Amino acid sequence: KTRKMFKVSAAVILALCGSTMAFAPSSQMARCSALNMDNVDDTTPRVLGEEAMPVIEESIPVAPPPLPSMSQSMPFMERPAALTGALAGDVGFDPLGFAKSESDLMNYREAEVKHARLAMLAAAGWPLSEVFDRKIATALSIAPAVDANDRAPSLLNGGLGKISPLYWVGCLGLAAAVDFYGIQKSKENNPDYFPGNLGFDPFGVYPKDKDGQ
Repeated sequence: KTRKMFKVSAAVILALCGSTMAFAPSSQMARCSALNMDNVDDTTPRVLGEEAMPVIEESIPVAPPPLPSMSQSMPFMERPAALTGALAGDVGFDPLGFAKSESDLMNYREAEVKHARLAMLAAAGWPLSEVFDRKIATALSIAPAVDANDRAPSLLNGGLGKISPLYWVGCLGLAAAVDFYGIQKSKENNPDYFPGNLGFDPFGVYPKDKDGQ
């Protein structure tokens, strides 16, 4: 009986040893693999996964909206072909059809800007002349141009005969020089040019960035 128990114990021990040896190589290989992975140099090239790949976005240009067929300012009339809305303040107002082409439109816009600037200059110069003309004339010891009621010479107030002809010649010469310079600027084919852009901005009011412009 003792011999039989010894045989059974020996068989169990051998079985346990066999099973242990069976698992020994795989664990050793796993340990070696782990050590090898720890010793991998950082310079070893690695394959990036799909998550790490850079995403390239392409901007698709959006087509501008179609131009309206009717005028915005006068909805019962067709929109003039030359008024495309590209200029500031363009609402399709040309009931008499003066602007037959883009060149005509630019010429009319040039004239519009010039008259607007002259009107603003006159609106500021008229009251200033009536306020300061007599004081300036007294300081320079010359006869004032305003009348006894400090009214500026004009067709309405009279007194244009007091103005020297040299003044009118100087005004006409200066206006002609500015107009000639503006014509030359408009013929330079500068893509940044727009009607009235003479490059005169001593106080830096005109914005530098595209959005501000």
